Amino acid sequence: MIYDRPNYTGHQHFVRRGDYADYQRAMAMDDCVRSCRMIPMHRGPFRMRIYEKENFGGQMHEMTDDCDNMMERYRMSECQSCNVMDGHWLMYEQPSYRGRMMYIIFYEDRNFQGRSYETSSDCPDMTSYLSRCHSCRVESGCFMVYDRSNFTGNQYFVKRGEYADYQRMNMSDCIKSCRHIPMHRGQFRMRIYEKENFGGQMHEMTDDCDNMMERYRMSECQSCNVMDGHWLMYEQPSYRGRMMYVRPGEYRNMRDMGMSGFTRFNSFRRITDSC
Repeated sequence: MIYDRPNYTGHQHFVRRGDYADYQRAMAMDDCVRSCRMIPMHRGPFRMRIYEKENFGGQMHEMTDDCDNMMERYRMSECQSCNVMDGHWLMYEQPSYRGRMMYIIFYEDRNFQGRSYETSSDCPDMTSYLSRCHSCRVESGCFMVYDRSNFTGNQYFVKRGEYADYQRMNMSDCIKSCRHIPMHRGQFRMRIYEKENFGGQMHEMTDDCDNMMERYRMSECQSCNVMDGHWLMYEQPSYRGRMMYVRPGEYRNMRDMGMSGFTRFNSFRRITDSC
């Protein structure tokens, strides 16, 4: 396995006997080869358990052979953790063994200067790796960044691209934590409630809503229940103002949502391939 970052990080590409004349065309790498890892030959059985949720939660399926489309075979839209019992495996971002690993690079200073730290998973406290974080570059995938530790404070959604200055992301302080947003390919469902603890009017949503007041005649959303998919909730209509990321679960009040400074939400957007 070869990588375009030191210490077996960054974009990865599997190579076997053959010629690879150009790292950019043949291996879809953004930089030259920086590290490599030998994959030993395994001659026994292959076994791996994949789980829908983190920490081995949700649906579980045990695999002993290749799977070219997890959604079609198992009706499972996400894989957030796994347990490899036997053999060596490759996991791909897209069906039919396509795509590449999702990751984000954080930098100490604006304009991608200073020391850097990269990750493809959640990071509850950036200060464990960098004394400050003023810019970031998303190589692949979607992430939520926060200006407080433990996924709290002001939030900002980032996808593939460059973010040269944290202040342009409406953050009051530098980036302190980040959360990886898994790609959801199934249906989207969320119930929004007028009052805390699922009280008052209720409406079930399955698509984006750019103005809650106009669509539902509901002036406030104080709690919600996310059944399927990952969503962004915005303070103002037309997906403007401060935003908040919610994933499947029950949110009985603003405190459960981690946004005590919010008074209301007015627009909602699904996090999809086209975000």
